[in-house]
Amino acid sequence: MPFAPELTAELAAAGPGQLQKHDNFPSRFLRKKRDLVVYLPGIYQKRPDLRFPVLYLEDGQNLFDPATSFIPGMYWRVGETADALIAQAAIPPLIIVGIYNTGKQRINEYTPTRDQKLGGGKADKYGRLLVEELKPFIESKYRVMGGSANTGLGGSSLGGLLTIYLGLKYPQVFGKLAVLSPSVWWNRRVILDFAAHAPLAARPRIWLDVGTKEDTHTVANVTALRDTLFRRGWQDGRDLHFEVIDGAQHNEAAWAERVGPFLQFLFPAGESAV
Repeated sequence: MPFAPELTAELAAAGPGQLQKHDNFPSRFLRKKRDLVVYLPGIYQKRPDLRFPVLYLEDGQNLFDPATSFIPGMYWRVGETADALIAQAAIPPLIIVGIYNTGKQRINEYTPTRDQKLGGGKADKYGRLLVEELKPFIESKYRVMGGSANTGLGGSSLGGLLTIYLGLKYPQVFGKLAVLSPSVWWNRRVILDFAAHAPLAARPRIWLDVGTKEDTHTVANVTALRDTLFRRGWQDGRDLHFEVIDGAQHNEAAWAERVGPFLQFLFPAGESAV
C-alpha cells in the first residue's frame, strides 16, 4: 500500500536528511570504542509524531562522507541516495546508523571464527555489543520502530560476512539483511556450514550480491551461499534477491551503486508504516 498522498507530498518537501555523530561508543564486550554516525530523514524533525524503521550498516566511515572513507573520495553516498528515494516515496523514511570499524581490530570483530593464520573470531562479542548495547542506545535516543520487520543490518566484504552471520544468529532481531560481496572465503568457507545448520526462528529478507571483477573465487563462493540459503527455504525474488553484477569490483564505488537497489528491496514503500 503506497503512502497517503499528503505524506508523499510532505516527504518530497521535507528536504535532505541530517547526520548526527556519537563519538567513542563504549562496550563491555569489546575493548575498542567506536564512533557512530546517524542519518535522520528530512521529515524526522518536522513530524515528531512519527517513528521510523532503522538500518545498521558496518564500516560507517565509508558510508556518508568522502573525507573519512578508506579510499578518500570513494564512499557509498548513502545519505544522498536515501534522500532521493525518500523524496520519491520509493522507500519509507528511515534512520540509518553507520557503525565505524576500529581499524586493526576490524578483522577480529567482523569474523565468526578464529583462523589459524589470520586470527579473528570475535563476531559473537560484536553481536552482543550490537544487540545488547548499541541498538538499545539508538532506540533510547531516536524514534525507532520496534520489531525485526523494521530493523535491518548490512555490510560489505568482511562486513557482509558479519551481516549474514549475525542475521542468521539473531533473525528475531534483524529482519532485513544487506549482504554485499561477503567474504565467504573466510576460514575455509565456514559460513556455509553455519548457514546450513543454524536454527532459524524466522527467515530474514536478504539482499545478496557479488561483482564479476572481484577475487577469482568470489562469485563461486557467494553463489554457494545463495544455494545454501535456497536449501533452507529462501526463495529468489520473494525473500532473497541474488545478483551477480557484471564488471563490479570489490570497492566502495561498486557498493555505492547497489545502495538504491538494496534499500528498495529491503524497505519497499508498501511494506513499512511510519
